Amino acid sequence: MRVDPRPIERVRHHFEVEKELAQRLLNTPREKRTEIFMTLYGELFERVPDHPRLVRRDTEEDSRKAVASRMSLLKDQLDGVDSFIEFAPGDCRLAFEVCKHVKRVDAIDISDQSGDTSSNPENFHLIVYDGYNVDLPEGKGDVVFSYQFLEHIHPEDIPLHLELAQKLLKPGGKYIFSTPHKFSGPHDISAHFCTEPEGFHFKEWTFREMGAAAKKAGFSKWYTYRFGKARMSGFFNFITLTAESLIGVLPRFLRWRISQRLFQGVTMVLIK
Repeated sequence: MRVDPRPIERVRHHFEVEKELAQRLLNTPREKRTEIFMTLYGELFERVPDHPRLVRRDTEEDSRKAVASRMSLLKDQLDGVDSFIEFAPGDCRLAFEVCKHVKRVDAIDISDQSGDTSSNPENFHLIVYDGYNVDLPEGKGDVVFSYQFLEHIHPEDIPLHLELAQKLLKPGGKYIFSTPHKFSGPHDISAHFCTEPEGFHFKEWTFREMGAAAKKAGFSKWYTYRFGKARMSGFFNFITLTAESLIGVLPRFLRWRISQRLFQGVTMVLIK
């Protein structure tokens, strides 16, 4: 997390509000989750007017660096790709950049956050969905991508999301994602006050947990990103899972300290 410059009482207020809203969503039945999720951030920003997302002003350089960082995950995965699908594209800057490399980009979100559409690339398409159902044909995508998204999904909905991504992909297609690692967290506002995520990170994951969930959702294989590159080898999976298992039995603080270097995120390639 970034250092929070606010007085500790304001950080505490932010945490308490976000914790309350997170519990509200976690306790909401599936059929009502989309409706309530679409109002949570509005209520959070209203009750926490000094929220970093409201007061922080990212520069154009910050934005370019963010896009470049995400493109580094994709640079070796876009050759020969016709159809690219991104979940939770935010301001869509990454999607616009990917448009330069593929024939079609579909950006899927629960609301339109892209702003002025007059300069959107012709091969860019925004799809607003309910969190579960997407108006796209099955077997369409070569690559599905999400970044810092899975931690915001209700844990009960992760299997549904992975099944949706799997259905959207062509045979042999890839779902590439990055989400915070459990051992180095929590990575949300909870980090200031507790050892488990209690805010809008509903669950933070390990490689082992995500690999098991991917197999259950119908993906045939999965591989890890290590040292900034997709390692399409079972050997790297073995090394990663072994290290994760060994570190996982350490006392929490030691596990957390080591994971600051080894396990900041769970970044993976799932193969249909």
